[in-house]
Amino acid sequence: MGFNPKIADELEKSMKALPGYFTLKDQFPGDKGMVDMTLHFKKSGQSDNYSFNKFEVTAGKVPPTVENQQYMVISADKDKPDKFLVKNFDSPNEALDFFKKQKGTSELAVGESVEAKQNLASMKDGKVNFINPDFRQAYFSPAVSQTFYLKDGKGFSASQAANLVQDRTVFRNDMMTRDGDSYKAWIRLDFDVKKDDFGNHKFKQFHHPTYGFDMEKTLNAYKIKELAEPEKKAEIIKAMSNGDRVAVTATGKDGKETKVMAEVVPRYGKLNFFSEKGAALKREQFTKTATVNNTQSQSKSQSQDKTQQQGQSRGIR
Repeated sequence: MGFNPKIADELEKSMKALPGYFTLKDQFPGDKGMVDMTLHFKKSGQSDNYSFNKFEVTAGKVPPTVENQQYMVISADKDKPDKFLVKNFDSPNEALDFFKKQKGTSELAVGESVEAKQNLASMKDGKVNFINPDFRQAYFSPAVSQTFYLKDGKGFSASQAANLVQDRTVFRNDMMTRDGDSYKAWIRLDFDVKKDDFGNHKFKQFHHPTYGFDMEKTLNAYKIKELAEPEKKAEIIKAMSNGDRVAVTATGKDGKETKVMAEVVPRYGKLNFFSEKGAALKREQFTKTATVNNTQSQSKSQSQDKTQQQGQSRGIR
């Protein structure tokens, strides 16, 4: 499933005690912060076998810590007014969520220790009275969460799930209809419609090849240096199909080469470009023509309702 290797060691240790249920934590670097993952394991009622049927993924905008630093929530001790309770977090998203749920006097900070910390936000009597200006965007930007379900070890991989909660699109060639027929589709989370009854975003699917998106044709509309080498081109196609944001060398209208990040947007038959620091760039400056030839999507505009299907988040794997 593509989780970090450490998960296998933690899984083995956790199973030895034969608990009925347990979770493991994993993290992936995201565009604007860490992507947190919680894996759920349940023991069979008839044997010592464990099933892994779902994992939750959360992408926020809280920046990761540097080496030797931790996020911490420092709260007043009700029983000892002159003392404080300190809770450390490996996950920036969990630290922020925990802080927002506090009711008394509390502080969200980051640093090597309580003595060497930077105050990010604080509250008194449950009301926030300070937010560090550099932390405001992360504080007020809601995290995106989604639960991904597995069946017989099949479903979205860890990296695909991380890409989906960051509003990217992934390609799956192993999808199945309710009748058991296989099909291929580009899939993204639909942030434009109401969540389902389980608090998950619904999926929007663009069936392949009926939707008409052509990866190679789309790539060739841009001046990307790596596309001239077959092996590198194949690597780019594979990574973008996984939903990855890929580092490439693009040539602008001024003829200068620039290191940028690119991701595919099958919905519109285009690529999105970003600077190495994550700032959005105008794609037109890297096209071979004035505008990207998007007839592949336009020709399908009359039949999108038939080729785009929304799946319930608990039904798609």
